[in-house]
Amino acid sequence: MRKIGIVIMALILVGMLLPTGFATDSNLVITYGETTNANSDYKSIVDSFFVSQANVDLNNVNSKVITADQVNQVSSSITGKTYSSNQILSSALLDLNDNDNLEVSVDKSKITTITGDMYISALKSAGITSGHVYVTSPVSATGESALAGIMNAYEQITDVEIPENVKEAANDEIYTQAEIVENSGVDANDLSDLVSQVKEEVSKDNVTDHDTIVNIINNYVQNNNINITNVDIENLADTIEQVQNVQGDVNYYKDQVSGFLNDGNSTGGFSLDGLLNWVKSFVGGI
Repeated sequence: MRKIGIVIMALILVGMLLPTGFATDSNLVITYGETTNANSDYKSIVDSFFVSQANVDLNNVNSKVITADQVNQVSSSITGKTYSSNQILSSALLDLNDNDNLEVSVDKSKITTITGDMYISALKSAGITSGHVYVTSPVSATGESALAGIMNAYEQITDVEIPENVKEAANDEIYTQAEIVENSGVDANDLSDLVSQVKEEVSKDNVTDHDTIVNIINNYVQNNNINITNVDIENLADTIEQVQNVQGDVNYYKDQVSGFLNDGNSTGGFSLDGLLNWVKSFVGGI
């Protein structure tokens, strides 16, 4: 009888948790661009993309708004550009329930400049290697501002802050590539491959010297017939040098967040499935 009583109490606990403790999925966060969030039609368009692509119930998803002020704190120091509150359109959904690897799905019909591979490269520069990210906009947008929201979402879910210099390096990578694509007409995929290959070589040999990085970029450009200016090469070298110089802080962040990602949830180790399995096994032993 005592065992039966324990099982009944466990089942009551499960029933209590279902309507409250699991009202929202703590491994899901949407970050809306300020402009999108303020316009119900825009927000509906964005939400429809997330539902169709991620197959999620948005009633169970927490959300945050990324403002022009937040974006300008980053962009103004990198490109000198500032944005008004009606220019922050890009929005992102982060799903950390599947954290085996990093995947980014971009709405190519709306995001005009930044590709999925560019986001992946920049996120890896920040020490982020897990989760599925979905990026869209209600109307055409470059997609640059989405990275700030994505990193903000990671911080909210994991409760671990990404070091500011690491964020700046990752954002610098995105903004630099966007400028090159828009100003030089370089194919976005070719540029993304260039950056990934150069970063890999620089990381492997722990290169921090600017001129050496320039030479590595030049060799890649010549071998792959990429039409890129010397100014673009210098800017890319600055960006990759910056990424390389913050690797100590990147590794520290990765150590801080590794426990959360290995657990796969933010509930302090509690698992509803685990509790139900325990009840089943307990019943089997009565």
